[in-house]
Amino acid sequence: MQQLNQQAAVVGDALKRRKETVAVAESSSGGLVSAALLSVAGASAYYLGGGVIYTGKARMSLLDLPREAVAGMRSASEPYAMLLARTVRERFGATWGVSETGAAGPNGNGYGDASGHSCIAISGPVEFVMTLETGSDDRVANMEAFAAGVLDLLVRVTAED
Repeated sequence: MQQLNQQAAVVGDALKRRKETVAVAESSSGGLVSAALLSVAGASAYYLGGGVIYTGKARMSLLDLPREAVAGMRSASEPYAMLLARTVRERFGATWGVSETGAAGPNGNGYGDASGHSCIAISGPVEFVMTLETGSDDRVANMEAFAAGVLDLLVRVTAED
């Protein structure tokens, strides 16, 4: 968690300096992205909110995304990750929306994705989506790697002026 907190401190400083905000929709990272961002003093200046979107019911209840909106999408895919990032950004009125969706392990996710598979997206003034593969079935290590991937993207996009 120490690495995540260090990344979040860099993100927090940049967001405060730029007067920008972020909202989070995460799945297999289990809330670690939000926890890291909130570990920084003054987080209320940039963190608008988020949720752990772990099930279809959570997707509907927390983001108001009905089944029809995700028809034909796998949950641990780049298109789905981008949809979550765009939706959470829009719902919260944030500068940046970030999302993570994948399979922490140890057994994959039931959609054919191996443990250690995650799709990460950011939506804002720029958009980017990527797939992260750790090659590990260590659930906790994967959760931390997924969260670090999200925070790394935020570091990159907020470092630019």
